[in-house]
Amino acid sequence: MTSGTLPTCQGAEPDTRAPDFKAPSRACDSHAHVFGPQDLFPYDPARSYDPPEAPYEAYRKMLDVLGIERACLVQPSVHGTDNSAMLDAIVRSSGAMRGIAVVASDAGDAELQQLHEGGVRGLRLNLQFDGVAALEGVEHLAERIQPMGWHLQFLANIANFHDALPRLGSLPVDILFDHLGHMPTDHGIEASPFQVLLELMREGRTWVKLSGPYRTSTEQGVPFTDTTPYVEALLDAAPNRILWGTDWPHPHLEIPMVNDGDLLDLLGAWVRDEATRNQILVDNPARLFGFDK
Repeated sequence: MTSGTLPTCQGAEPDTRAPDFKAPSRACDSHAHVFGPQDLFPYDPARSYDPPEAPYEAYRKMLDVLGIERACLVQPSVHGTDNSAMLDAIVRSSGAMRGIAVVASDAGDAELQQLHEGGVRGLRLNLQFDGVAALEGVEHLAERIQPMGWHLQFLANIANFHDALPRLGSLPVDILFDHLGHMPTDHGIEASPFQVLLELMREGRTWVKLSGPYRTSTEQGVPFTDTTPYVEALLDAAPNRILWGTDWPHPHLEIPMVNDGDLLDLLGAWVRDEATRNQILVDNPARLFGFDK
């Protein structure tokens, strides 16, 4: 499929609403992407969709409205294994951002070290679209990144990889699941994959992001009430292994575009305890991504 025939997606809401919830100092958006600009950072010719550009400046503007100081950017598939746009944003943030990279299977030690020096603190594997093939060599990859203190981040519907969860939990590095584990809410919190995820979190090496509730909910907008039992179960299992993220600019969103101010207020509704909020927004990301206290 060539550019011009690729599926497109909505752009982020440009007018971010100032949230009612006031984020604490050093709060972190732990899941977001930057796209382009294409004249500097072209999209991968092998990409599967064409998103509108979402450059660093637009993202920083949104964070400023939310009152969020820090961020961790996740390499999007449209840029393939060229992490340049993300690395540029990290440099421009003057230490306020970290990154999760995507690399080729034959990436050398020098490349990994260069990424580390550029602010990368983990690698992302896409199981949602690449399937179990993406797990080939995962143990070896984990061993390579362990000395740098990195983690592995997975985009995966845990219901589709139930049998692989214990394997991932036994890796010698921490693991992190996007978007509440990406399991549709109609499975129910008693579903075996979700219960295995909770057990892995209790064991202390598995993290989950409170991000992208629209990717698991059956509802068409905030407050995505059917995700609340999942959030409550995650909080009960291991509040010290939970992060929050906007998922800006919300690629592949199949409902009306969300407003990031509403998403931050949703976190405030999910988590009423101030100490737990601070843990999720400040302490946990500082520990996992290596921010200074």
